[in-house]
Amino acid sequence: MVDSATAQAPGFHRFTVGAFEVIALHDGVITRDRPAGFVPNASDEEVGEAFATAGMPRDKLTITFTALAIKTPGGVVLIDTGLGDGGPPGTGTLTANLAAAGIQPGDVKTVVISHFHGDHIGGLQLKDGTPRFVNADLLVPEKEWAFWMDDAKMEAAGEAAKGNFGLCRKIFGPVADKVRKFAWDEEFLPGFTAVRANGHTPGMSAIRIASDDGVMMFVADITNNPLIFARHPDWQAMFDMDPAETITTRKRILDQAAAEKMRVSFFHAPFPATGFIVKTGTGYEFLPALWTAS
Repeated sequence: MVDSATAQAPGFHRFTVGAFEVIALHDGVITRDRPAGFVPNASDEEVGEAFATAGMPRDKLTITFTALAIKTPGGVVLIDTGLGDGGPPGTGTLTANLAAAGIQPGDVKTVVISHFHGDHIGGLQLKDGTPRFVNADLLVPEKEWAFWMDDAKMEAAGEAAKGNFGLCRKIFGPVADKVRKFAWDEEFLPGFTAVRANGHTPGMSAIRIASDDGVMMFVADITNNPLIFARHPDWQAMFDMDPAETITTRKRILDQAAAEKMRVSFFHAPFPATGFIVKTGTGYEFLPALWTAS
């Protein structure tokens, strides 16, 4: 039994974009020693100082996970699925938080995947391999599918990457004939447009969400924690497959968000991981949106 005196409240947060209701869904958090070389193009001392400036321990890496559910006239759209049942302790809370927000997995009409890393696709399956979102259409970026489902690329990959290639086959193989692929700049659902966001992975897509006069963007993993990588936009992260392209993508999308004063949602920002971007003299600042009770 959960001790109500010590447990946190359920991890969901509602806001609106035009006529859409958007719900940020916490999939948990992990904390571990910050690995040496976490930022390959900055010294560990510089990185530790940046962590301390952001109010975090210098030597610890804390990663949070936040997906989005959007209530639309066409049904519930879920963007990314979290780690699912196979993640480390402290993760895999998305389904419980979805239910706390009043949505069961069977209510999800469409699942949209930003990219194929395990913390974004792991929740598609239950532990026994059966689909979690049994009534949902599955939409993925075509360039991401072309890379991760290519056998020749898997054979040429290093050992660290081979595990993710295998995970993609485990998750997508049984439903490959039902997966719908979308292109960058395509409005693949009413109000949902894919935005080129490659670098972190070859086909990663941000998702622009528009309804009436409201607009926002789910920017996926253009940063790890934006408290670090928005302030230091030229820093690389050890998780980025193409660091130079990641930096180009990051600056382009953050520039756009700042210019349009557009709400953004990150996958790895402090929960509820949504707010606004402003430009500074040396980079960008992530300004969390004000919490409201309605």
